[in-house]
Amino acid sequence: MAQHTERTAPETKAHGGRTGGSYDFLVVANRLPVDRAEAGWKRSPGGLVTALAPIMEKSDGAWVGWVGCPDEEVEPFEHEGMTLIPVGLSASEIELYYEGFSNATLWPLYHDVIAPPEFHRAWWDAYRRVNERFAVAVLARAAEGATVWIQDYQLQLVPAILRERRPDLKIGFFNHIPFPPPEIFSQLPWRRQVLEGLLGADLVGFQRSNDARNFARSARRYTSAGGNGAHILVGPEQRSVRAEAFPISIDTQRISDLARRPEIQERARQIRHDLGDPKTIMLGVDRLDYTKGISHRLKAFEELLTEERIQVGEVTFIQVASPSRERVEHYRHLREEIEGTVGRINGAFDTLQHTAVRYLHHNYPVEEMVALYLAADVMLVTALRDGMNLVAKEYVAARFNGTGALVLSEFAGASDQLKQALLVNPHDIAGLKDTIVAAIEMPRGTASRRMKAMRRQIIVHNVEEWSATFLNRLAEVTHG
Repeated sequence: MAQHTERTAPETKAHGGRTGGSYDFLVVANRLPVDRAEAGWKRSPGGLVTALAPIMEKSDGAWVGWVGCPDEEVEPFEHEGMTLIPVGLSASEIELYYEGFSNATLWPLYHDVIAPPEFHRAWWDAYRRVNERFAVAVLARAAEGATVWIQDYQLQLVPAILRERRPDLKIGFFNHIPFPPPEIFSQLPWRRQVLEGLLGADLVGFQRSNDARNFARSARRYTSAGGNGAHILVGPEQRSVRAEAFPISIDTQRISDLARRPEIQERARQIRHDLGDPKTIMLGVDRLDYTKGISHRLKAFEELLTEERIQVGEVTFIQVASPSRERVEHYRHLREEIEGTVGRINGAFDTLQHTAVRYLHHNYPVEEMVALYLAADVMLVTALRDGMNLVAKEYVAARFNGTGALVLSEFAGASDQLKQALLVNPHDIAGLKDTIVAAIEMPRGTASRRMKAMRRQIIVHNVEEWSATFLNRLAEVTHG
């Protein structure tokens, strides 16, 4: 990706377009949409940035977020037409608010306690302080009647803080991860405060309808909110809050265009050749996280080899596991477990010519990922719980020629849209094994029909459609 240097925004617009102004549209996220580069900043990869950057450029917008480094104070600046407003975090706050409450309390709780959440008052206190700081940054920059769109579970208290101090604002919140049923959410000691924080928004968006229903049920059970279904009534004035599903998607066109580039197709052929030109390449691409079901697919793969339903040399499995939260103890243990399993499988089944599992603990640029998608005959997405899983959609976008098979967990939000995938319960290892074999042996015509149907879905419902649908709905709710 090209590198871009930091520069100061020109002071041209009536409200925004300058780092010292006020703005009609603000995005609030844990991170700014840029990463450090040698000569300044470069735009971060990811669908959220792709979806929102054009809107911000057109609507006098600013993005509020952490710059990514502890104990660093950065003045607001412009980058590629976006005004960026940094929020500073100390090393202690990153440990307590981010690694602690966000990722060791909320993350496991919201993913159905696949791992046990930890509840520490010091973490909660840091979470409150940081949410207050984000809200103050927004309040200092929001124009009268501005639209504020808050992103994800790290900032669930921000809507209520804004609502209390600036009732003129239109406030939307989108939760990118699942929201658990009330019976699980009830474990959180600060459940009422979190729910009341979210209820400060006019519109609370989720990946799946079940998540929206879970939130509405919890809001009515653990706060004084009333109403029915997606319509929640809050406070003595009976202010209306909507809880609805807006499944996120990807920049389908970008992935599809990359897949058509001759150099990326050549790279895909090279990957196959380097692996010994097996008949079938299976691929898993995940952040190294206990919610992704990596252990489950490795167990299924190992049993298939043991039972001789597949053979090394004919079938190779590539597992890309991007580094994740490596300072958190549970993630260190997970990495050790996965790497131990891969070593055992390869020790038992490798030949001099072929490797059973090619394990890659790296981050790769999008071009290399698209080449991997093109090289893979079968994509394995076996998440135990996932808000969406955009990798599944990226694989479909890359298969422009209608080939390939997607094995997809029914517990990933993507299963609601990609209904022509081979859906599995990843806890059912026997069923997962049968589905993998079915994917390998699927007739070409059947695979093509399934893949083309999934491609039609993500071409229409891309990331731009997602953002436009949410913001249009927020405008309806606040005007209604």
